[in-house]
Formats: sequence, structure tokens, C-alpha cells
Amino acid sequence: MHPIKLYFLLLPVLLILSALLGIAIGSTDIPYSIVLRVLASKVLPTDWVMIQDISASQQVIIWLIRTPRVLIAALVGAALAIAGAQMQGLFQNPLASPDIVGTSSGGAFGAVIALSMGLASYSLFYLPVFAFFGAFLALFTVYALATRRGNTPVATLLLAGVALNALIGAMISYVITLVWLEYDIAREIIFWLMGGLDSRTWIHVGIALPGILIGTLIALLYTRELDILLMGQETAYSLGVEVEPVKRIILTSSALLTGTAVAVSGIVGFVGLIIPHIVRLLIGPKHRYLVPASALMGATFLILADLLARTLHRPEEIRLGILTAVFGAPFFLYLLLRDQRHF
Repeated sequence: MHPIKLYFLLLPVLLILSALLGIAIGSTDIPYSIVLRVLASKVLPTDWVMIQDISASQQVIIWLIRTPRVLIAALVGAALAIAGAQMQGLFQNPLASPDIVGTSSGGAFGAVIALSMGLASYSLFYLPVFAFFGAFLALFTVYALATRRGNTPVATLLLAGVALNALIGAMISYVITLVWLEYDIAREIIFWLMGGLDSRTWIHVGIALPGILIGTLIALLYTRELDILLMGQETAYSLGVEVEPVKRIILTSSALLTGTAVAVSGIVGFVGLIIPHIVRLLIGPKHRYLVPASALMGATFLILADLLARTLHRPEEIRLGILTAVFGAPFFLYLLLRDQRHF
């Protein structure tokens, strides 16, 4: 069987299995049969599935606590992986990702502004709006700084990303000092910046879903243009691609995906770096396969990473951003050392 067909056959199965694991396992383990019955009762007619023998606490844990958390993990993982695949294709190097080039930090700064001003207490929908604009401005700033005559050197991209991350980090620290006396707000910002999916509800699913669906749709519609851009701008022009408008659309899609993900999870690093790179090695660089395949693997990876964060050090929970950094930082160093000949 062709590797691409095998991949798209196995990954959905792994995604479903990882979701079941994420719902069943936690501080209180629940049998898989009960999980399946409760989930089935929510999507099938009520008289098809009998759940009267299942305790109310188990139903609450499954449907109101763990299911939305697993869905948020899947959405965030898919969004960051797609954004990473787009950036790596657009910048034509495997070191580009939302957190490396400052997009995640920009989204975080936007969300921190919403939190510090108290807007998030009025409506959680302020978070994705502010996070999107922060991610958008950060990504376009790095792109403008690093790109000359249509080329984006790896060294320039990384240096621009490092500089912008440092600047945004300083700005976030300054905001935290301004609200430090308001302990609850400062604590919320600090914990949120560390990345995590605790206390995620169906409201957060509703916040994340529209932006991630729109960003994913744009990414899928522009896979052909990304493939052509890999052959160079002159070739793209000769094939009728309007290069600059396409670049802006792809950057906007990446910012929307990253900003929305950051708004509901905080900073979860390296997903956009690791996942597209691994998928590219498995099935090749064609974006019509790479984008959906990265979404599937990113969703599966983050569900399992969140499960590990919840269970590795019970009863305490490790912040998800810490765990993904443990996986991602060595991988980034490996890529950097492998590609050092380009510097």
C-alpha cells in the first residue's frame, strides 16, 4: 500500500483511540465502555442508548470536563501543525514555526492585553480577537524584517524571530508588573502563558472552532500555491500565481490559526515545528497531503501530550507548554545542527 494511503488510513484511527484514552484516563479512570455509552447518548436519539446505570459524576466527568478538553487539545494541535506546515513551505525552511518566528508570542501578548484590561472577564471572545491581531502583527513584522527580494534566509529569519520574541517577552513582563497587585489577574496570566488545557469547557470549544475552521479551510485552498512557491517566485509568476497576495493570505491564515490556538491554550511550543517536519519525512512535501496529514498528527500528538501532562505526576498537573518544550527543544537543536552548513 502507498505510504500516503496507509498514513491517512492509520492516523484517523490513532486520533480516535487517543481521544478515547484522553477521556477515559485521568485522576479517576473510567472504563471505555462507559465512555462510549455516554458519548453515544449525546449524539444518538436518547432512547437508543441507556445510561441510567451510569453515575451522574461519571457523566459530568466524561461530557463536561474531559471531552471539551480533548477536543480543545485536538483543535490546538491541528491548528499549530497546519500553521507550521504553511510557514515552513512559505519560508522554504524546516526551522520556521509559530513559536520560533514570534507568532505565538505575538498572539500571547494580544491575549495578555485582553486579560490585563479585564476584557476577558466580560467575554472570552475578546481573547481570540486580540490574540489574532497580536499574532498577525508579529508574523508580518518578522516576514518584513527577514525577507529581501522574495528570499527569506534561515539565519535572518531566526534572528528576527529571536529578537521579536525577546521584545514581546519584555512587553508581557511589563504588563504583568502593572497588574501585579491584582493577584488573581497576574496569576491567571502567568499560568496561561505556561500553556495548559485545564478548566477548558464547551465555551472554549465554541471560541476555538470558528477561527481554526476558517484558517484550515484557507490553508487547504492554497496548497497548490504553496507547492508552486517552493519552486521559486519566478516560476510561480510564470505559472500565473499572484505571489504577494498569496503570501499575505497564507500569512493571515497562519496568524489566525496560531492566534486562535494561543487564545484557548496559552503558549504551547514546538508543535508547529515538530509535526510538519515528521509528516514531510513520511509522506513527502506536497501540501495537499501535508496540510491535512499534519492536522491529524498534530491533533493526536497534543491529545497524548496533554494526557501525559495530567497523569505523569498525579495528583499535580504538569503545564502542557513545559512538556511540549521538553520534546521540541532537542528536536529544534537537531535541525539547527543539521542545517548549520546553510549559515
